[in-house]
Amino acid sequence: MLKLEKNIRKLREKKDILLISHAVLGYPSFAVCEESICKMADVGVDIIELQIPFSDPQADGPFFTAAQQISIDSGTTVEDCFRFAANICSKCSSVNFVFMTYFNILFKYGVRDFVKKAAEVGVKGIIVPDLPIEEAALYVEACREYQVASIFMFTPFTSDSRMREISSMASGFIYCQARSGITGVHTRFDASVERYIERCRAATDLPLSMGFGIQEKADIDFLKGKVDVAICCTQAVKVLAKDGVDAMGDFLTGLVS
Repeated sequence: MLKLEKNIRKLREKKDILLISHAVLGYPSFAVCEESICKMADVGVDIIELQIPFSDPQADGPFFTAAQQISIDSGTTVEDCFRFAANICSKCSSVNFVFMTYFNILFKYGVRDFVKKAAEVGVKGIIVPDLPIEEAALYVEACREYQVASIFMFTPFTSDSRMREISSMASGFIYCQARSGITGVHTRFDASVERYIERCRAATDLPLSMGFGIQEKADIDFLKGKVDVAICCTQAVKVLAKDGVDAMGDFLTGLVS
């Protein structure tokens, strides 16, 4: 069992549900990223996604797409992101950090070298939403070698058999998309989501996280007792961009209070 999964299971002994949030590295600046991540750590966010910006982020909605382009236009590089991650993983050591990015970044860097570097800077897992399992053997092998969680995704349209196949290559946790589509649109949490979560539970022994469309406390309350981790990313970064770090902290605190 990798460190990320162990930490999630240990934290779940004390909490009804854990919380993941997000930073687009270099947006609106690395200085603000650092301040916002420290605030997330202070208010009890358990896992933070560090998104390495990419110019064609297919799973992201307009807000995150624009944020990544702003970061890229300001000159953010992959090496900048690694340096930032090394610093923030050391500074906020109580938090479980994972990278989120797209496969082109790993391909250009070198898959094995990317995973090795992620492990060296202290990142515990990687989410690559556009990497299908059929093309993931080298990536999974590198993650196993360097003890970094290979985090894969389920969707409501994933068949039971494919969920089991994905689970066999995954580690850390499973990222369950609450719906199809892109990030940033509020999801209606209802009985159909509950039935989907039941299918996810039957397909894997890994902890379940759920994201895509969590925007308010009622969403988190619905998920308590059903999944291990709630993911609130776009809405948190929107609050940061509009009202600043303290407002974002208050928003995240209100989700799980």
